[in-house]
Amino acid sequence: MTEHLQRRPDGFRFDVKAYSLLTGHPTKPQSLWKDLREGLSEQAREKRTLYPSHLAPEALEEAWRRFAAALGPLQEAGRQGAVLFSIRRGFTPAGSTEPQLEALRERLPDYGVCVELRSPRWVASGRDRERTLALLRDQQLIYVCVDAPPASELPRLLELTTPELFVMRFHGRANDTWKGRTRTAAERFRYLYTADELEELANDIAPVAGEARESHLLMNNCYRDYGVRNAAQLREQLTP
Repeated sequence: MTEHLQRRPDGFRFDVKAYSLLTGHPTKPQSLWKDLREGLSEQAREKRTLYPSHLAPEALEEAWRRFAAALGPLQEAGRQGAVLFSIRRGFTPAGSTEPQLEALRERLPDYGVCVELRSPRWVASGRDRERTLALLRDQQLIYVCVDAPPASELPRLLELTTPELFVMRFHGRANDTWKGRTRTAAERFRYLYTADELEELANDIAPVAGEARESHLLMNNCYRDYGVRNAAQLREQLTP
């Protein structure tokens, strides 16, 4: 595997999206390691989707340990970028949720950890925004800026919480599929940015990205080649 990674272009690194079970998203039982799946209760094994609460505490800890261990080859090869935690919309600001964010740094102390908060409540007002950004800065967690449809209620907030890395994720602007049911994730994010939209984004991004040592701009409009095309266009817009 190391030889394969070394064949990537110089400077190329992989950002890894965290396993859905570890971000609280519904998770297919068959994606769980076999021994952990076999250790589930009979009731949990019959469910179509799993959540962290369905695992015994020691099994959940083992899932965290294995996920961290799986990042090892990328780290050893110098190809590890950041680890992206896309946090579900139901995860909202509360006394019980902030410690869960703080625990991310403890679980992955050797990695850059990015946090994409899908609930708009984290940044809904100036006070909420300041508290959330302060929490992430204190824990050295990277705030993931987003461009998303109006239906998401997520603002395009361009902020750095560490000087090392600026991260922004582009979900497209398809209002009709953001909350609706689609057969695939690709159909949900089926949106091709126009040249004018990318120019506007580039103008907003450039000053903030210039303050970071490195920037990762992640296209999630993953329908056909939309993300690849828009990534190339955005790179041209940002290249002096």
